[in-house]
Amino acid sequence: MKNKYLYWSTRILAILAILFFFLFSLDCFEGGTLKEKLMCFLMHNIPAFILIIILMIAWRHEMIGGVLFILAAFAGSLFFRVFTGNPWAIIVLSPLLLVGILFILQDGMFRKGHKG
Repeated sequence: MKNKYLYWSTRILAILAILFFFLFSLDCFEGGTLKEKLMCFLMHNIPAFILIIILMIAWRHEMIGGVLFILAAFAGSLFFRVFTGNPWAIIVLSPLLLVGILFILQDGMFRKGHKG
């Protein structure tokens, strides 16, 4: 039996992280034409769309989804240049790393038959 608190808290945290990334796209609606605003909105939401796909995979396959969330955090750290002195990006990307670890832990607990 799966631990329902770990099961739902992991998924809710993933959804909140995706919504957090979605918030970054709201600055596109300040100026310009409607076409420019929509293009900007779609471009800024590419990371959120990728995370939604990863969450859909992780919902059924926790281990694969956990690894993908950790890879997404690593890819984001390369993109935001965390290793060259941008410590604020760690705050933005840490929920993805946490979600990945929680999905992997959840899968490991379920495979071992842990009851809780």
